[in-house]
Amino acid sequence: MVAIILTNLMRRAARTVFTASGVAVGVATIVALLSFTQGLQQTAAGFVHLGGSGLGVFQANVSEPTTSVLPESMVDRLAATPDVARATPLMLIVEGVKPAPSAVVFGAEPNGFFTQSLVLVSGRRPVDESKEILLGDRLAEQLHLGVGDQLTVKGTPFRIAGVYHSGILFEDSGAIMGLARAQQLTSRPAEETSVEVQLASGVHAAQAAHAIEHEFSGTQVITDPQQALRAGANGTLISKAILVIVVIALIVGAISVANTMAMSIVERQGEIALLSTVGWAPARVASMVLGEGLAVSLLGAAGGLLFGVIGAGLLVHALGVSAYVSPSVTGRTLGIGLLVGIAIGVLGGIYPAWRVTRMRPMKGLGAT
Repeated sequence: MVAIILTNLMRRAARTVFTASGVAVGVATIVALLSFTQGLQQTAAGFVHLGGSGLGVFQANVSEPTTSVLPESMVDRLAATPDVARATPLMLIVEGVKPAPSAVVFGAEPNGFFTQSLVLVSGRRPVDESKEILLGDRLAEQLHLGVGDQLTVKGTPFRIAGVYHSGILFEDSGAIMGLARAQQLTSRPAEETSVEVQLASGVHAAQAAHAIEHEFSGTQVITDPQQALRAGANGTLISKAILVIVVIALIVGAISVANTMAMSIVERQGEIALLSTVGWAPARVASMVLGEGLAVSLLGAAGGLLFGVIGAGLLVHALGVSAYVSPSVTGRTLGIGLLVGIAIGVLGGIYPAWRVTRMRPMKGLGAT
C-alpha cells in the first residue's frame, strides 16, 4: 500500500509539491509563532528578576511594562514595608541607541542592588554618572565597542567606563547609566519605569504582591513570567494569534489537500474502478486515497518544521529585535507543528476518501 501511495504521488510530482508547499507555509508559521512565544516567556523571566529581584512593581493598565510611569517617591515607601528588604528604581529608555534600536538603556541608582549585582568583565564602574555608561557584553560585541569608546544615547555621547555581564538576554544587550541622567534624557524628572524589589526573608512573592497592590493603588506587581506576558499587549496578541493561525492553517490546508485528492480521483476513475474489479474493497481504496492526502501533508509538515525553525531566527535578526526575544524551539513546538500537518492530511482526505466509496466501478471503467 505504501509503495502504491508513493508511486501515485510521484506520478503527479508538481501537484504534490505545490500542495505540500501550502501545508508547509501554515506549519512554518505555527512553529515560528510558538518559538517566539517561548522566547518571550524566557525574556519575561529575566524582566521579572532584574538584578536578582523577587518581583517588579509597575503602573497598572499599561500596554507594555516598559511604558509604565511611577513616582520616584514610591521607592522609600516600598522599602519601608515589612515584606520588602530592599527596593531600587529603574528608568527604561527604549530605541535610544540608533545603531541598535532594540537595545534597552537602564537608568539605575549606582548604589542600588540592580547595579551592584552586575559582573564587570572589563573596565570599571562609572565615576561621573552624567558622562559615563556601562555597556552589556552582547551589545558591546554587536557594536564593536569597548572601554574608552563612546556610545550615543538619545543624541548624547557617553564614555564607556566598563563592560558587564548579567546573564539576562536584553540586559546584556543594553546599557546602564545613572538614574538622574536617564530621567533628564527622557524629560521625566522624579519618575521611574518600575521599582525592583528584593523580598524580606521568609516572605512569599504572592503574599508581598497582594500587600503591595493593596497599599499602592494604581500599581501591578509582576512575580512570574506569565504575568509579565499578560501585562503586555504584544504577548497577549501573539498568544491569540497562534490559535487563529492554527485554525486558518487547518482550514486552508485541508481544502488544498481535499482539492488535490478530488482532482486526482476524477483523473483516475478508470484506475480506481479497475482496482475495485480485481477485488479491492471500497474501504481499501478509500484508505489509499486518505493515505495519499496524509503523505502530502507529512511532506509539507517536514518542510514547514525546517522553515519555521530557520525562518524564526532570520526574522528576529532582520527586524532587529534580538535584544528583546530569542526564538526558542522545543519538542512541544515541533510536536504541535507535526500534529497540525497530520490533522490537515486527515481532514483533507476525508471527503475524497468518502467519494471513492460512492463510485461505481462500471462507470469508472466506461470513463477510460
